[in-house]
Amino acid sequence: MDKRTARKRLESERERLQSLVSALYAEPASDAEEGEPFTDGAAEQHPADMGTETFELEKDMSIRNNVEAELADVERAMRRVDEGTYGVCESCGRKIPAQRLEAIPATRFCIKDQARAEREARIA
Repeated sequence: MDKRTARKRLESERERLQSLVSALYAEPASDAEEGEPFTDGAAEQHPADMGTETFELEKDMSIRNNVEAELADVERAMRRVDEGTYGVCESCGRKIPAQRLEAIPATRFCIKDQARAEREARIA
């Protein structure tokens, strides 16, 4: 994949992720700030309701963190384009197939090394 095409794909992915991040921050997960009680009447709130609020807050925070991590991956991929290493597996040094780059523009590994990294992450 040539630099221009790679940069265009990555810029498109970056815009998509930035709009997702903006939308996620626009929707407050809860009226409470981190570390504050969820509601003023927490003593009157049923424990199950408090558990649901906690779950929803943690879920929203997890989604935001994952999208922000994907955005960071795209930024790193943009640097690899500039360095001339985009499309090369960071593990084995072989060329990453164009179909994989089209599906996951910010990928760092070929399929074989991605599978190995995922197995190692599960074991750790």
